[in-house]
Amino acid sequence: MTFKFQGFDFLHLDSTFTEDELLVRRSAREFVEDNIVPIIEDCFRDSSFPRALVPMMGEMGFFGANLHGYGCAGMSNVEYGLVMQELERGDSGLRSFVSVQSALVMYPIYTFGSEEQKSTWLPALASGQKIGCFGLTEPGFGSNPGGMTTRARKSGDDYILNGEKMWITSGTLADIAVIWAKVEDEDNRIRGFLVETDRPGFSAEEVHGKWSLRASSTSGLSLQDVRVPASALLPGSGGLKSPLMCLSQARYGISWGALGAAMECFDTALQYSKERKQFRNQPIASHQLIQEKLVWMASEISKGQLLSLHVGRLKDKGAEGFQHISMAKRNNVWMALECARMARDILGANGITSDYPIMRHMMNLESVKTYEGTHDIHALILGQSLTGIAAY
Repeated sequence: MTFKFQGFDFLHLDSTFTEDELLVRRSAREFVEDNIVPIIEDCFRDSSFPRALVPMMGEMGFFGANLHGYGCAGMSNVEYGLVMQELERGDSGLRSFVSVQSALVMYPIYTFGSEEQKSTWLPALASGQKIGCFGLTEPGFGSNPGGMTTRARKSGDDYILNGEKMWITSGTLADIAVIWAKVEDEDNRIRGFLVETDRPGFSAEEVHGKWSLRASSTSGLSLQDVRVPASALLPGSGGLKSPLMCLSQARYGISWGALGAAMECFDTALQYSKERKQFRNQPIASHQLIQEKLVWMASEISKGQLLSLHVGRLKDKGAEGFQHISMAKRNNVWMALECARMARDILGANGITSDYPIMRHMMNLESVKTYEGTHDIHALILGQSLTGIAAY
């Protein structure tokens, strides 16, 4: 049994959206319904990324949607958030792909790159003709990116890079990798490099055996004496702040994306509970325990919508802080995972089957809760913001 998504707007937030924002959401929602929903269960089951959707998403303007110029759509941050919401309602893996392409590849080129780097790469990435990946996390350093061991050293007019990166979305698909490394000639200052993936010494290997984000390509990267020209350096990058700025962009999109997953789980559980009959041939939606779960989900999704929308409005005014984004990411992913678990409870044994999206979202959200800063790391970020004391 499948249910068509009915939407969720308990607080009538649609009345606060502009016509352009509603149009963007409607277009993204139709794209998901027409192109992702029909295939995503098979992709998840087969652990395959639907690469055929990449040029289609490029045509829709999803890549780098909130950047301006260079073939990008120039959407507001709220519009961009609504796109992320709808994509993750389809699947976290698809939203992850778009987030990486947009916030972790195009954004650093846009923000730290030279004009030549921007004009060369941004139009190709915006259209989906080229795919990028972001190399920060390493096998031994996840929550502590400043401990990275990847190094770059000057050699004439070139740089030579050595190191390993891990848990890299799109690594085996990418044409270009944004690699973060400590530059030995600059007292191990962290800098970003644009590394074409066909360079000698660069290799990517798919991570197998995942029970989460199975419709997404996840890789390990190896750089063994990879030589790149000095023009590969992102000239505006410098220090750990640069990659963390990129992560803030991605975390913002995740806060919206998690809402989409939560909304899909809630809507499925709501429709199922009205049709599933049990005890005196009554729909289970008539029982108090089921209604309590539905009320909890509806309340928490509504609060999450308000949180992401307000952060988006602040972002459009340039008034957001990274701590605001941390709160939205932390709260909304936790909430979405709890919604998935409650929805699974309502569906009973049916909830674990691929006839419904619940278990797929639950498994995906286990990863989303961890990446781009774990739930606990964001608690420490917020704690430092509140107290002025770093606890890490």
